[in-house]
Amino acid sequence: MTATVRRPAAAPALLRGLPSAFWWIWLSILVNWVGGFAGPMLALSLTVGHGYSASFAGLVLSSIGLGGIAGTFLGGVSADRIGRRTTMVAAHTWTAVSMTLLGLSEDAWAVTLAALAMGLGATAVRPAMQASLTDLVRPQDRQRAFSLNYWALNAGGAVSAVLAGLMVSHGYTVIFLADGAATLLCAVVVLVKVPETRPPRSPKASGALAAAATASHPPVHRDRPFMLFVLMTTLFALVFKQGTSTLPVVMTGEGHSPQMYSLVSAVNGLMVVLLQIPLTRMVSRRSRPLVLLAAGVLVGWGFGLTMFAGGVGVFALTVLIWTLGEILQAPAGIAVTADRAPLHHRGRYQGMYGGAWSIAAFLAPAGGGWVLDRWGQTTLWTLCAVLGTTAGIGCALITARHTSFRTCVTSAVREGSGTPLPAEREGSGTPLPAVRGGSGTPLPPSSPAPGRGIATEGNLP
Repeated sequence: MTATVRRPAAAPALLRGLPSAFWWIWLSILVNWVGGFAGPMLALSLTVGHGYSASFAGLVLSSIGLGGIAGTFLGGVSADRIGRRTTMVAAHTWTAVSMTLLGLSEDAWAVTLAALAMGLGATAVRPAMQASLTDLVRPQDRQRAFSLNYWALNAGGAVSAVLAGLMVSHGYTVIFLADGAATLLCAVVVLVKVPETRPPRSPKASGALAAAATASHPPVHRDRPFMLFVLMTTLFALVFKQGTSTLPVVMTGEGHSPQMYSLVSAVNGLMVVLLQIPLTRMVSRRSRPLVLLAAGVLVGWGFGLTMFAGGVGVFALTVLIWTLGEILQAPAGIAVTADRAPLHHRGRYQGMYGGAWSIAAFLAPAGGGWVLDRWGQTTLWTLCAVLGTTAGIGCALITARHTSFRTCVTSAVREGSGTPLPAEREGSGTPLPAVRGGSGTPLPPSSPAPGRGIATEGNLP
């Protein structure tokens, strides 16, 4: 049995009560983003390093987004069918190889294919990781767990941007090789330290029992309330993605240098690192519909107020406003998805939710640029305010009205060990045998957890 990781009693409440397997996944995320050197330098590598045109660089970036759309859905299905850990390890390894090929390729077709493959692998890992965390973490702890992951992502991204700037003097190829090595290290961490948490399949039911199971847990695309939630999330993401697509165009059009845009955009990452944990503690006991409503309004009107911006200080203030919305929405949206998903469809649900962000990443730059060119920035920012507010109201209404936005089955874990305990069989009171962390050996259904029973999910709004 894996040894329990004991933390000092004085540890912040936000960090307590999470199993050790969570912290290994958290560490893998931090390593992945600290080592994400290629992201900030990809466009420069293509244009300055290889001499490609700006339009070809845009095509490569779009190829990454296109691969990302496929990766989110593929990763979700794979997590449910072959396992969470298996999918994470395979996706990390695939991404590491693709990243290395992207750095070494010279021909345009090879660069494009490597970018497409990299986008597929990088996003395939996310639904599997989120499904694994849903299996491991108690329902009442999920939102803060996802919040801690989001903090690691942003803190790692901030560090990687600085390190990439220091490494570029050694050539762009070194950056891609180092990024690939860091991603491969993530695969090793997950393989060695993270248990497989995909629940074992119940024996096949026949006749009326099979029909009843299908009716109670239809495919994710037939879950209308959840698909409406995904649609609202897509609207939210379309607005949010304007921060890296049309905002720099508007700022340079106002006479500000690219360096000023870089300084203003740094406010986003800095605020996430500084405020993510305090805000999570502040809203941890608040109504989730209210949190999602506030997130949509803050992001929508944060971008909407950009129509009045002229100086760098005002632009920075608008970034601060929509960053607050980002901080509220990111963990809440994933937690809603985790609570809604049936036990054996957690990967698919997270893949569908991630697909909203991948689709927005693909559509937002072109859509925002088209609105900006055709009708101007006042129309663009007004539309952002309307879409963001609509997304916030929609998410709030859906999560408040449908109290079934939580799963009726939990996968409790031993305190600090990451070893799953027996969960109830869907639709019955019969326990399913849990799997000992990473071994595939079933535990007896009666195995008790030291100091903890099976968690319940009655705490959500």
